[in-house]
Amino acid sequence: MEKNQESEWVMKEEEDEDDDIVCLDESFFINDNYELTRFTFGSQVLELYCLQSASTDFDLTGQLVWPGAVLLNDYLSKNADLLRGCSVIELGSGVGITGLLCSRFCSEVVLTDHNDEILTRNIELHESSQDHLSCAGLRAEKLEWGNSEQLDYILQGHPGGFDLVLERKRVELEPSLTKFRGSGLEPSLTKFRGSSSTSLFVRNRARSSIPLLFDTVEKLLCASRGVKCKFILGYVSRAKVMDALVINEARRHGLRVSEVAGTRTTVRNLEGVIYEITCPIVWLCHN
Repeated sequence: MEKNQESEWVMKEEEDEDDDIVCLDESFFINDNYELTRFTFGSQVLELYCLQSASTDFDLTGQLVWPGAVLLNDYLSKNADLLRGCSVIELGSGVGITGLLCSRFCSEVVLTDHNDEILTRNIELHESSQDHLSCAGLRAEKLEWGNSEQLDYILQGHPGGFDLVLERKRVELEPSLTKFRGSGLEPSLTKFRGSSSTSLFVRNRARSSIPLLFDTVEKLLCASRGVKCKFILGYVSRAKVMDALVINEARRHGLRVSEVAGTRTTVRNLEGVIYEITCPIVWLCHN
């Protein structure tokens, strides 16, 4: 009797869960409407195409201007001497807002991302602008973190490496959907029982992307022998559990992490900071 009651309870729970699942069409999640937007950092004014609201399509999540980019651009605009005459590679460029700012001061800028279409579009816009002040050569390259073939291709054109590696990282247990186009799959929203909130059950990329980021950074620093090259990371945290993971991963790769004094600040109600990450000379001598 008790066993039958338990079975009935389990079946009722499964039915309730089925009722709570809401399947939505792909178009609900994807926004690919780019708008020409103006940004000001210090005395520098930039115009570029970007998304105005979030998209959970994997190819489009980077095409917003995230708080990390605002943090890094504010820092660079106030410390332009860091950039003068340098060659720069930016990782995870998104729409290219940081690389375009750097081009005002640098000798060469390579912008990279897994989706380089919008980067190319914004470079063309920047170069065609009548009042653009760029003194750098600008180029967009496809680069997924941890992809040795793509990185080797870039380094073939820069055998001495770069002076600066830039990245503005948001660490937030970020929702990221597998591509649904042509897969026959649909994303679903599941309501937690007893809660008015609705959460999207998606694959968390944040943890897996951090080791790949530092694999790429390590190789770039080694290409320049690490003596003059530094990695400048504009870091914004939305999940405290990830903060130590970022620092520990850098150290696991043998890198030295230093917080830049006076850079800890609040960006759009989030805590941000600038880190300088380098290769210790002793470590380089043994690699």
